[in-house]
Amino acid sequence: MIIADILTAIGLGLALMHFTVPLAYYMHLRKKWFYKPWNVKKDYDYRPKICIVIPTYKEADRIWLKLNNIYEQDYPRDKMHIIVVDSASPDNTVDVVRKWASNHSDVELTILEEPIRRGLVHALNYALKYVPEDCEIVIFTDADAYWSRDTLRNVIAYFADTSIGAVTASILPNTDEARGEYTYREYYNVIRISESKMYSTPIHNGVLVAFRYKLLKVIGGLPTYTGNDDSTPASLIAFMGYRAIQVDDVVVSEHLLEKGQVMRKIRRAQHLILHFLHTKRYAKKLGIYKRTSFDKIWNIEAYLHLINPWLLLLATLLLVMQALHDLIALALLILGAILLTYKPYRTWIINQIILIVATFRNIVTKDIIWQK
Repeated sequence: MIIADILTAIGLGLALMHFTVPLAYYMHLRKKWFYKPWNVKKDYDYRPKICIVIPTYKEADRIWLKLNNIYEQDYPRDKMHIIVVDSASPDNTVDVVRKWASNHSDVELTILEEPIRRGLVHALNYALKYVPEDCEIVIFTDADAYWSRDTLRNVIAYFADTSIGAVTASILPNTDEARGEYTYREYYNVIRISESKMYSTPIHNGVLVAFRYKLLKVIGGLPTYTGNDDSTPASLIAFMGYRAIQVDDVVVSEHLLEKGQVMRKIRRAQHLILHFLHTKRYAKKLGIYKRTSFDKIWNIEAYLHLINPWLLLLATLLLVMQALHDLIALALLILGAILLTYKPYRTWIINQIILIVATFRNIVTKDIIWQK
């Protein structure tokens, strides 16, 4: 009986730790940093030459809209260069891009075709070889991510501050049905923006992530060990001593696919796990690492991604073991099951399960080639 009570207490303690650490971190960031003004010298008249890179695979039905979306940005077209890098699409994506380019000769556009599909990072590294040397800012964006008209102007304004090395947009789901995901993203955005105001955030978003081009050249392009095109290069730049931030005045709708959404999130989790396992070590290997307050943020996020999900799993296993002969353990499991009817809680639990599944999948495969 004493051992049973101890196991139940341990299970309860692990569960409390799992929920209270991220909640305490969120509350601390929200109270101390989220409402603070940006310590950044923005200049909305800053107009450097920029290069926008769009990786494509089977995007024939949406690439025209994406290119129109970029074309309509409140940014000088003579300061803009677009690169579309296609990874051997079996549809007519490239033909659509060629037709669009012929109808919009007032903006520079380069079309690159990979002979075989090797994955997102390989495609972007291929595209980086063709970025014009006079481009100061390189922006990666998804073909299904559509921006408001002032997006580019707002993003580039941050780069007028020489301390800024990378900028990413905040994201929210684009469907009312995804209420639980919407709530999770609000929580997520508060953390990322607060970390950014404190110094930098280690997680960036592929819907729009912008880099100071000279810094990408310092790190030798995008590392291939994660399959990650946003968080990993941004964090390497942060480890160099520059700031890598998510901003609150640029919000992009996240396209939630009807099919394959869970697997997409699992692959994303796989990349983030590899990111937190290897990126800091990689920065030291490159000889670019500088100790800053980013280390504190990095360590907390690494804990939340690599360790915290396993506390929930271990707590659940211990309580299940005790449930047959311990009413407290049974009551805790029933409470947890009832709370699953609350969408934000259910979304949190699903994301923890995804991180656990992703860890197991990383043992088998890194799965760095994204699917459609």
